[in-house]
Amino acid sequence: MDLQQVLQAGRSGFVYTAASISIALLLGWGLGKLLGVKQKTSFLISTGTAICGGSAIAVLAPITNAGEEEIAVSLGTVFVLNSVALLTFPAIGNWLHMTQTQFGLWSALAIHDTSSVVGAAAKFGTVALAVGTTVKLARALWIVPLSIGMALVRKSKARIQWPWFILLFCFAAVANTYIHIFQPIYPTLKHLGIVGLTVTLYLIGTGLSMRTLREVGVRPLVQGLLLWIVVASGSLALIYYGCIHL
Repeated sequence: MDLQQVLQAGRSGFVYTAASISIALLLGWGLGKLLGVKQKTSFLISTGTAICGGSAIAVLAPITNAGEEEIAVSLGTVFVLNSVALLTFPAIGNWLHMTQTQFGLWSALAIHDTSSVVGAAAKFGTVALAVGTTVKLARALWIVPLSIGMALVRKSKARIQWPWFILLFCFAAVANTYIHIFQPIYPTLKHLGIVGLTVTLYLIGTGLSMRTLREVGVRPLVQGLLLWIVVASGSLALIYYGCIHL
């Protein structure tokens, strides 16, 4: 992916992600209250859905002083829904005859983890992959201001973990665009990246079991599921009918 593709998708994607994150956090807070989910668990599920799944939970959990059980439940909820998205999103996209740009944008706004966005978008096409990856990383950037804001509000001294993978992605785009001397090895690096992603998605799949579902519990899973359905269906409708586009 070259730098121009990154900048074009990133500019529009940043605005859309800001709106979707705000709505998801507010809705997640309301659903958590309604269902009686523990406050910290509800917040972590909401941020995991709104921003970037396990990465957001891992960054925000120390700031909120979440316990091991609360972290495990939040990760389990996000993990289960990620697995569902990997299986269903490409099928829905094909059924609706979505363009690759539409599907990439939808995946980035509605799937939790970056790896799952990449996996679903790669199955749909190269353009979907480029759009999905870029917009998803723009969405992941919101970890930084949210973490700083939470740390200030809670007066937390926990160390904030920065999403360095976003910076590495930008470096790779710059290298692909301007550093042509390494052009012969870029296809090999791309292949290694695909292999690494395949392994990651395999590991995600091996973790899905009835034990995982039992550990999550009913109420947190219902909160995560309802929140995800609203985010996914709402963004799909807006994209499909041309209300938002790149």
